[in-house]
Amino acid sequence: MRGRTAAAAALAMALVLTVGGGWLYALLRANLLDNTTSRTEVAARKVAAQADTGALPGVLTSPADGVDLVLVLDEAGRVVATSLRSADPLAAELRDLRPPPGQDSADRVLTGAPAATAGGSRADVVVVRATPPGEGGRVRYVYALTVLSDVDDATHAIGVALLASAPPLIALAAAIAWAVTGLALRPVTAIRTELAAVSESELDRRVPDPAGGDEIALMARTVNATLDRLEQAVTRQRQFVADASHELRNPIAAVRSRLEVALAADPPAGDLRTSVQAALRDTERLQRIAADLLLLARLDAHAPRAAEPVDLALLAAEEAARRPARGGPRLVVVADEPVPVRGDPAQLERLLTNLVDNALRHAASEVRVVARAREGAAAENQAVENQAVLEVIDDGPGIPPPARERVFERFARLDAARDRESGGTGLGLAIARGIARAHGGDLSVRDREDGRSGARFVAVLPGAPGQSGAPARS
Repeated sequence: MRGRTAAAAALAMALVLTVGGGWLYALLRANLLDNTTSRTEVAARKVAAQADTGALPGVLTSPADGVDLVLVLDEAGRVVATSLRSADPLAAELRDLRPPPGQDSADRVLTGAPAATAGGSRADVVVVRATPPGEGGRVRYVYALTVLSDVDDATHAIGVALLASAPPLIALAAAIAWAVTGLALRPVTAIRTELAAVSESELDRRVPDPAGGDEIALMARTVNATLDRLEQAVTRQRQFVADASHELRNPIAAVRSRLEVALAADPPAGDLRTSVQAALRDTERLQRIAADLLLLARLDAHAPRAAEPVDLALLAAEEAARRPARGGPRLVVVADEPVPVRGDPAQLERLLTNLVDNALRHAASEVRVVARAREGAAAENQAVENQAVLEVIDDGPGIPPPARERVFERFARLDAARDRESGGTGLGLAIARGIARAHGGDLSVRDREDGRSGARFVAVLPGAPGQSGAPARS
């Protein structure tokens, strides 16, 4: 990048010098030529003034102000007066140069014989019309010549100076760009060095954060924020692996113990049957954990899902029908009308099942499932977005506010003393939230609206297009 910046600066300086130097050269050359023409015209008009008064001598004195020669011709091109000894050859060259109609003077830069006669390679010629009195209105033409050697020498010197100064200026611009870019990129080099040192075992390292709000400082903060998220993700992954290993270790150890008992020499028939049944239960638990881990992996990978019309009210009613009363907490469904959404029926059923299972484990006497539709807030220039709300409410001990996010972590258990068989796999609420978010919604836990003890899990999902419904009874 430093090389490209230096090359761009050198190219820009070369372009500026080319355009600016060319403009300056042309401007100075034109100014010098205008000054020379003005001096030459002044000399010509002095002689013309003498002719106008009739005081023109035949032999003119050498002109001043840097003018090299003066020549006066009549209308036929014959020499009337001159500062030269022999002016006939010069008169033949100049007789065709006359002021245009309506003007009394003209100027031109000549080369060749006229300039050589004046003593140079180029000469500026000014002609002025004069009308001497008493000669019947015959016109005289006064020619003044100035050799342009001084102008040519000055412009040549200026051109050489401009050309000689170009390479050092271009090199200086490239060097300054190289140095300034190096200073500007010094924080980037520090960021790159520190970022290259980040490893799996040193995820707590952060890149230097330069002061200010320029692009490099913003990039450093973005990189640090990304490293924060990466560290958090790796930490969660490591914790997840540790928790999964711990969860799988107990059922595997139990299965091994049961099988060892079953392989004991001549075990009683009752003990053998009991060991096989216990091993079967532990195997089923392993299957549930494996299935839950697979579902979480699919949710994390945002795997494609089915999108079919699903009625949450009907889903809640079917869930209650699958759970006949057996002496535990009572399951009540409150849904006055259909609550349509679009999504994966199996995943939405799993979301509701996990919430109900969790609520039944903690409820004292009743679990209430409420499915209702509600209208969302209208965005500017957009239609109102309808929402479907699914609430699972229990009358258990509730969840303290500091722990309401932790319950959605994988293998999270607030009651460490609770038996794992009664506590499930520890993945149910994490799966439920993952399903809700995969469907464009979210799942949270709140206090009960009536102020009583218990937990209220609220899943908010986008309603199906065209959904309209009044709030259901809660």
